[in-house]
Amino acid sequence: MIEYENLHHLNQPFFKAFREQFDKVLESGWYILGQEVTEFENEFSGYVGSKHCAGLANGLDALIIALRVFNFKPGSEVIVPSNTYIATILSILNCGLKPVLVEPDIRTYNIDTRRIEEAITAKTVAIMVVHLYGKSCKMDDITRICRERNLKLIEDCAQSHGAAFRGKMTGTFGDFGAFSFYPTKNLGALGDGGALTTSDDDLLRQVKMYRNYGSEKKYYNEVVGTNSRLDEVQAAFLRVKLRSLNEINEHKGKLASLYDKGLKSDFIKPVVDNDFKDVFHIYNVRHPKRDELKEYLLKNDIKTEIHYPVPPHKQKAMQGVLDAQSFPVSEEIHASTLSLPVSYLHNGNDIERVIEVMNKF
Repeated sequence: MIEYENLHHLNQPFFKAFREQFDKVLESGWYILGQEVTEFENEFSGYVGSKHCAGLANGLDALIIALRVFNFKPGSEVIVPSNTYIATILSILNCGLKPVLVEPDIRTYNIDTRRIEEAITAKTVAIMVVHLYGKSCKMDDITRICRERNLKLIEDCAQSHGAAFRGKMTGTFGDFGAFSFYPTKNLGALGDGGALTTSDDDLLRQVKMYRNYGSEKKYYNEVVGTNSRLDEVQAAFLRVKLRSLNEINEHKGKLASLYDKGLKSDFIKPVVDNDFKDVFHIYNVRHPKRDELKEYLLKNDIKTEIHYPVPPHKQKAMQGVLDAQSFPVSEEIHASTLSLPVSYLHNGNDIERVIEVMNKF
């Protein structure tokens, strides 16, 4: 069986270092906002190319806190891609704001920059882009729009650790870059974790307040904050894996190249462009008979996933919020996309086997 993902096998190369780091944290007696978090924040901001990083409990909190820092008027509008994972939209709703969905580019699956300006109204305050599947959005157009329209820019980088557009990494274009370190990410913890990157000193100060009950000084609270802190153990584990992130990304890139070259043209493959450095958190193909293809692969001992089977505006939770809207491009993507094995645990032989089976479909 070729598994889609196996976190035990994926993390095995790091077990020895994990145990050493765990013992170090255990013996330190300091488990929240200590040295490991500080060191990870410094190392991750250095890796990304941002001035600052603040470790948080998870990626959704990162998006929520990024929005709350700006104290937008309730009901203000935030532009977001219509095919994103639901967490992006939940962050907007949880802040009392209105998500305005914009269709993606059918080729890249990222927000279609040509459609953004027509969605801007007098109530628009921000654009929240999503670098989906490990490919950066077309950031020159987006940063120009934000600059000309005086809009805040938040990047959802949950799937794009190390991805870049024209040599500049995701998480450095906007006011904030929001990261998730969920275990399946290219840089994955052994539990939940997240972070915000920013190059603005005051924004960093406010994020650190919000993550810690709205407090800069213990027992003195300046804003209505929350409890969202990356813990010392996860920070220690992330420091171990961060040293191998380039290797992880390069490995996944090599597997993706095998798919690119080997899969026949029946399958719509990811677009490759020299302006984009892709890190292939997900290698997706599209096919009109997606469900039959998925079942066929499983019968041949190959597991796959669907990211994502239901578009946000069709979710039950969005009834009365987004359900009256129509997004045909997004719906086409959600109905035809299939994610193939492309993990750090897979090797070239695994991918060649997937290719062989798929080409007989």
